[in-house]
Amino acid sequence: MSAQHFNRWRIWWTVSLLLLALCVALPLPVDAAERTTARPLEQINIAYSSISGNMAPLWVAYEVGLFRKYGLDPQIILVPGGSRAAETLTSGDVAFAQMAGAGVVQSNLQGQDIVMIAGVINTLTFQFIVDRNISHPERLNGKAVGVTRKGSSTDFAMRYALDKYGLLPGRDVAIVELETMPALLAALEAGTIQGAMLSAPTTLKAKKAGFPVLADLQMLGLEYQHTGMATSRALIRNRSDLVRNVMKAYVEAIHYYKTHRRESLGILAKYLKTNDTDALTEIYEDIGLTLVPEKPYPTLRGIEIMLRELADKEPRAKVARPEQFVDVTFVKELDTSGFVDRLYKARPVLASRGESRPGAVPASVGGSTSTKPAPAVQKKVKSAAGQGSRDYQEYTVKKGDTLSHIAERFYGGQWKWGKIYEANKQTIKNPHFIYIGQKIVIPPQEAVGT
Repeated sequence: MSAQHFNRWRIWWTVSLLLLALCVALPLPVDAAERTTARPLEQINIAYSSISGNMAPLWVAYEVGLFRKYGLDPQIILVPGGSRAAETLTSGDVAFAQMAGAGVVQSNLQGQDIVMIAGVINTLTFQFIVDRNISHPERLNGKAVGVTRKGSSTDFAMRYALDKYGLLPGRDVAIVELETMPALLAALEAGTIQGAMLSAPTTLKAKKAGFPVLADLQMLGLEYQHTGMATSRALIRNRSDLVRNVMKAYVEAIHYYKTHRRESLGILAKYLKTNDTDALTEIYEDIGLTLVPEKPYPTLRGIEIMLRELADKEPRAKVARPEQFVDVTFVKELDTSGFVDRLYKARPVLASRGESRPGAVPASVGGSTSTKPAPAVQKKVKSAAGQGSRDYQEYTVKKGDTLSHIAERFYGGQWKWGKIYEANKQTIKNPHFIYIGQKIVIPPQEAVGT
């Protein structure tokens, strides 16, 4: 080799080594790095059973791309009605379903292996909207009311409310199935029914049209497995890794939903197909911020209530235990590992509403999981039970309140609601029924004890 060729070869070799070293030193773009190391995304089908604000966590997880973060490429599919969603799970057409708890319970009682792995709404969120001529419950006697489907959450809520009013479904009041919330409102407007169990945003449309609210089911403080994420026990046994990844995305979506107001309102608008700011805000604040728990444990007490309701017509419900309808393995794992707490660690307060994180107290007796501090003392008053005036406070019941909710705010424990009830027995005849604007007295902490 000549000296000239040798020098050219040496220069080429030196430049090549420098370029190689530079490529090793510089990081690849994120997308390129992911393409070279990430495995292909796993495709799965996930159903949701209604177009309502209760479905928001699933929509958020999909729209924000949180499933993809955990290696999943889902297709989310609307399958109207809890019973139909349960059928798609049983058939294997979908791997998961965000659906009404009633569908899970009934399917399980019929021998299917479907279970709830997360509880996203653990109380009733419906409002009983009635005809303009219905001012008192007894005026419903001989009339017809509407629900989406028999056995659905709306059906349970309707029967529960009618029972509280002393009205017997089928004898005193006819119950009509109308499939969807818009159909219920249309029937109410047409006068073919005189009452309907509605949820937001349909409730706001009904109220704007002049229909009164006979009852707000959220005010009853009833634990009920309204909505959650369900799957099959077979999938849990055979693909626990898949279930775990879905739950990670789901729990992270709840965090995003609570802490990204503007983006979440946009997602709600897309799926609910409305730009009604009032309706969207009502859903986001009254359901998303107030009711959806950070740690979405299903409610065993709520399922027990459902089983008691079913026991009259389903013998298997009499001997069933709430534990057979849930599997909390994955929520508990994310809870005890600190996964959920780490999500919220950087945001102890929600800037959108200026309040403490909702959901820090699991949704149980009360219809709200807000951890807002107790309101300032309005004035010292004598208790309704005649117990003197030692620092009793007067409190005005607000939307979403229950006695257990109020006890949590004032005393830090929902189980202390009985003390408030005792102090107000003259004005609160039934602890499950308090109403907006009602004035009650709150005993001082020292009178309640620990």
